[in-house]
Amino acid sequence: MKITNLVIIGNTSNARIAHFYFSSDTKYNVVAFSVDEKYINEKQFCNLPVVAFENVHKFYPPSDYNAFVAIGYKDMNNLRKKMYLLTKEKGYYLPNYISSKCTFLTNEKIGDNNFILEDNTIQPFVTIGSNNVLWSGNHIGHDVSIKDNCFISSHVVISGFTSIEDNCFLGVNSTFRDAITIREYSLIGAGASIMRSTEKDSVYLAPKPVKLDKKSKSLKI
Repeated sequence: MKITNLVIIGNTSNARIAHFYFSSDTKYNVVAFSVDEKYINEKQFCNLPVVAFENVHKFYPPSDYNAFVAIGYKDMNNLRKKMYLLTKEKGYYLPNYISSKCTFLTNEKIGDNNFILEDNTIQPFVTIGSNNVLWSGNHIGHDVSIKDNCFISSHVVISGFTSIEDNCFLGVNSTFRDAITIREYSLIGAGASIMRSTEKDSVYLAPKPVKLDKKSKSLKI
């Protein structure tokens, strides 16, 4: 198996997790991390060098190294989008990470810099753009379309023929009925059930839990 060297863009927990998955489950050899110079607090992260993004191409030229942008959902995924575009401008190839423990059944084209973790079920005819994060344990139903720069947390259920537009955030255990459109920059809270298409730049939250005026030990369960 050919080993390819990889620079991870980021130096937070997302970058640490990306380092773990690429190192343990791919042919990639992570050699360094990179962030904007003003965000470098330590010269090493995960026992590897941290270099200024402004100069990363000089130390790790894109002719010899790939890069992966491992940044979370800050500012509705716009920070990850910004660094993704800047990294591509430098000429880097940005691979996908698709867990070997993911059930990946679609044969449709997929973009780059996607981070798809274990126990996701990606059914047939699903299309996926670029720079998306699918945390563990989601169900992506047949014929679903996921565009770019989205963050799908964990145990999300997206039913067939639904479209997820750019820069959406889907919270833990959120559920989406079939054949609807989640418009760009929609923020869906944990546990929300979405039964119709959303509006652009919108926020949808699940009902709040009700606290009973009783002690738990007084209930018969």
